[in-house]
Amino acid sequence: MKQPDSIPKAPVSEAEAGVSARQPIDFDLQEQLRQRFNPEGSMLRRQQLRMLELLLEVDRICRKHHISYWLSSGTLIGAARHGGFIPWDDDLDIEMMLPDYCRLMAILPQELPNTMALQIHQTDPSYFFCYAKVRDRRSILNEGNNYDRVWREQGIYIDIFPMEKQRLWVHKLSEATIGHMYKVWRTSTDDRKALRTVQRIFNLNVRWLHPVYRGLNRLLGGHIITSGLGIPYHNPRLEADIFPLSTLSFEGYDLPVPHNYDHHLRLIYGDYMQLPDLNRISSHVSRLEFL
Repeated sequence: MKQPDSIPKAPVSEAEAGVSARQPIDFDLQEQLRQRFNPEGSMLRRQQLRMLELLLEVDRICRKHHISYWLSSGTLIGAARHGGFIPWDDDLDIEMMLPDYCRLMAILPQELPNTMALQIHQTDPSYFFCYAKVRDRRSILNEGNNYDRVWREQGIYIDIFPMEKQRLWVHKLSEATIGHMYKVWRTSTDDRKALRTVQRIFNLNVRWLHPVYRGLNRLLGGHIITSGLGIPYHNPRLEADIFPLSTLSFEGYDLPVPHNYDHHLRLIYGDYMQLPDLNRISSHVSRLEFL
């Protein structure tokens, strides 16, 4: 995995990062978008730079332990289309194969600085997603869906998704069996009672059902890469598009991406180079405070 020899822990400013040489959209349009959505010093830009700091720390740890990951979803679109964050984007996603994910989960609690925290069920028992977050402890962020209302860690975060080779119908089955958990929490009028139900459903899936599903995938021969079991996203990825990993410039840093990222993104999103309706952009964040 080709990566920089040295990556500082602190994020760079937009001015220091400059504009990626591989930026495919018009320079003037890019500047107009940044001035409209994330000008230097704005709350969104400060959030993006804090997410970048989290990413670079995870990148440092992954390089140290020879763990492969790649930029994904809107973060990858941002790298390919904007040379960094999509100007209005307020989250950051990376993916890695499940064995690497399991290694990283064991390493992160010992390797992260005190200003950051790993958030998985084992470190935050009220957290019930089947993927991890790395959280900033110098901020408070609440999302509009309110899923995070009782979680121990509530700072700015990045998402880390485990990926598995699966039969798509097996993955969809895992979504169905864990979907009730989300419904219980989303419609709760008694969080203490709902949390007990959520934790029972989570444990049933992770301890019992997911091993059965993984056995089915091994038996049947999982042939596509998609999000790990229990994660409610199942857009397929092709191994030939992802590996061997390449790099793109993201906010001035060369970071890992699928080597055929164009086909990878088109398979998931279609024409990802086309900008959305800019008047319909919405935020995930309902509250953000820097401490």
